[in-house]
Amino acid sequence: MNKTKRIARLTPAACEQIQDRMLEACRKTAADHGLVIESAGWRSLDSGFAFEPLFRVSIPSPDGTAFNLEKDMFVYLAEQYGLAASDLGREFTTGSERFRITGIDPKRPKYPISAERIPDRRGFKFTAENVAMLLKAQTKS
Repeated sequence: MNKTKRIARLTPAACEQIQDRMLEACRKTAADHGLVIESAGWRSLDSGFAFEPLFRVSIPSPDGTAFNLEKDMFVYLAEQYGLAASDLGREFTTGSERFRITGIDPKRPKYPISAERIPDRRGFKFTAENVAMLLKAQTKS
């Protein structure tokens, strides 16, 4: 074990830092197999004592980037849900909380829009109409 400072509580900043180091450690293994790896974020599992790192390993696209099915699905379906393809990754506020759009799941007709709460990256589902309205209101202000 090295002499780095031990973490007593997993803050969002600590989770980001650990995720980045884990991703870097995995890159060589992925490259050895002709694959690419990218972060798919992380999720806080409980109040500061555990988190779930998320990685996406894939066969590279022709341009060398990681294939991202969620992004392709969002681009393909966004217009059907009253959103723009460029809305993936956009942030919106509801109540006093900030969220980031992470995808569309057509198997959830009532709440098809996936988003993560920004401070802890916890996943939430929203109606398409509500998200479209919140994005539109945010653009006006």
